[in-house]
Amino acid sequence: MNNLNSNFTGSIPEIYDSCLGPFFFEFAAKDLAGRVKRLIQSNSRILEIACGTGISTYYLQEAVPQTSQIIATDLNDAMLEVARKKLAEFSGVSIQQADAMSLPFDNQSFDAVICQFGIMFFPNKALGLDEMFRVLKPGGHLIFNVWDSLDKNQCVAIARKTISSFFDSDPPQFLKVPFGFNNTHHIKNLLGQAGFKNIEVDTVWETVEGNSAHDIAKGFVEGNPGIIEINERATAKSSEITNAVAIAIENAFGPAPLKIPLQELVFTAAKPN
Repeated sequence: MNNLNSNFTGSIPEIYDSCLGPFFFEFAAKDLAGRVKRLIQSNSRILEIACGTGISTYYLQEAVPQTSQIIATDLNDAMLEVARKKLAEFSGVSIQQADAMSLPFDNQSFDAVICQFGIMFFPNKALGLDEMFRVLKPGGHLIFNVWDSLDKNQCVAIARKTISSFFDSDPPQFLKVPFGFNNTHHIKNLLGQAGFKNIEVDTVWETVEGNSAHDIAKGFVEGNPGIIEINERATAKSSEITNAVAIAIENAFGPAPLKIPLQELVFTAAKPN
């Protein structure tokens, strides 16, 4: 998983967390945490994969019983540094670096595995699901979400189009990656091949309020690995691109407080007893 799309280093984690987090991820994190709460028992052991800066982890620890143990993992240690600061006071949460393609945990060691907006980045999604299945106890649950298409998330499509306009050729492709894994039939097939049963998918949408088009734009431009390509070969500075994205977002959704619809797909599945 060591490629440009996983290169969340330098200032990226902080910008990701502060600019994209409140607008882009919190509504989905609350939904995911609520689903986990309904499915687990007290004293459960929960593995979070691709926890990033701990946005979903924070809501998860609020939702589940205090007797539960959460192990939050991510490939990128720079993202985990932000998570460690955010979650330091919560004794039921431990954080460690781990590769989803080769999880450093014993077979059948977790009651639930969750992953918020992470599986889209797996270089081998079938292998990642196999690993999730392996570490789950019989009867354990997998809960994860993915973004629906760019057509259903127009704010991101606008940002991507605006960023691309600053490149003479071969614009950054990063913003396509999180929105390119949403074929429900294909995902269900992958889950079935891994051995999961009781596979369900829900479409979840919410109109999210954003107080600053500029902050949202900065997240799209500088809060992800696309900034590496922008700094290398765009025809303008990142600040100019951010301003252009902010203007495009305001033109589409009006001035603050912006009301922007977002749509995700949530999958739940179980490991047979």
